[in-house]
Amino acid sequence: MTEDEVYRTTTQYRLWSYTAETLASLRSKTNSLAASRVRDAIQRVRLEKGGISGQAEGAQQAENDGEVDCLTVEEEQKLLGFYCGQAMDLSDFCEFPTNVKATAVQYLKRFYLSNSPMTYHPKQMTPSALFLSTKTENHYISLKSFVSKLPKTTADDVVAPEFLLTQGLRFTFDVRHPQRGLEGGFMELLAISTGSHQPPQAFQESAKSLQKEMLALEPVKGFAKARSPADLKTRIQIAHGKAKDILKTSTLLTDVYFLYTPSQIWLAAFMMGDEPLTRFYLRSKFPKPDGVPSQLMSAIEGCVTLLASSPSVKPEGAEAAELARIHKKLYRCRNPEKMDLVGINQAQKRDGEAKGESALDEKIVKKRKLEREQGLKDAESVFGPELAQ
Repeated sequence: MTEDEVYRTTTQYRLWSYTAETLASLRSKTNSLAASRVRDAIQRVRLEKGGISGQAEGAQQAENDGEVDCLTVEEEQKLLGFYCGQAMDLSDFCEFPTNVKATAVQYLKRFYLSNSPMTYHPKQMTPSALFLSTKTENHYISLKSFVSKLPKTTADDVVAPEFLLTQGLRFTFDVRHPQRGLEGGFMELLAISTGSHQPPQAFQESAKSLQKEMLALEPVKGFAKARSPADLKTRIQIAHGKAKDILKTSTLLTDVYFLYTPSQIWLAAFMMGDEPLTRFYLRSKFPKPDGVPSQLMSAIEGCVTLLASSPSVKPEGAEAAELARIHKKLYRCRNPEKMDLVGINQAQKRDGEAKGESALDEKIVKKRKLEREQGLKDAESVFGPELAQ
């Protein structure tokens, strides 16, 4: 199987890959449904507090004031982007590796495709997403140790939303990141720069001709042209460092994981660091005269455009003021029935235990009834049936 065929078997491709149109449509439906449920829940709470007299008053109030002003899709995305940045900061504070941080952010993004911040606040889901990613990425840390790193957070705060999170993820925890592809491309380019790379037999170019072509590349703005393998190595390392930084930041704050494959993402990040070098690398992968497919180049360039539009990790100025406004708006349009996730989780556990005890009682009654019936049958088989009067 080729790498492409392997990737198409993954849950990331089958369940979490979209076009821009389908992604926008899904978010619009989620927002619309959540807004409707929030308005209904707020109305129910008003009626419960006001009783019968409050029912007419609440209905009149809703009619006079209009319905609850809920978040728009764009506001939800800005809020989610902010908390993705918070998750990244929290991961860095806990000194978790990049794959744990990146997976936690993708868990949040996937969860909020079918759930709204108006229903489940991202602040409540972020610690749970990060803790879950430590488990799925095989970076063990105990719950007690994890909670000790977080101020004003209990073990229940982390565990309570976990089942909701896994439901939202459709119980698929595998996330394919572009970092591994970047490291592979980096090593290939270093091999080409030293003339030790061995092109496939289908290619007519030799290792030396590829090295010569790389030396002839136009320099990146602000850097001198490479004149030796050592200069090429420096150029490749600089582009690699820039691409790594992009994969740690912009990649996590945009929708590229939903819209592009991991290989397209790392190539786009590398292109942002050194476009001539990236185009050379792509040419080295496709034999002449066909060259690089236009569809692939179009996808990579589209990914570059999206990465360049990434919000800042630490918003300031107008961006920070806009986030403050959205937070205030969210405070007035949260679903009041879904705020206390710890309480909801404990209530579900109590209900489950009660049902379990009830089911156990029924089983005991049935078992004893069957034992009595079996005992009567055994008695008849030993002494015979009762004598007729």
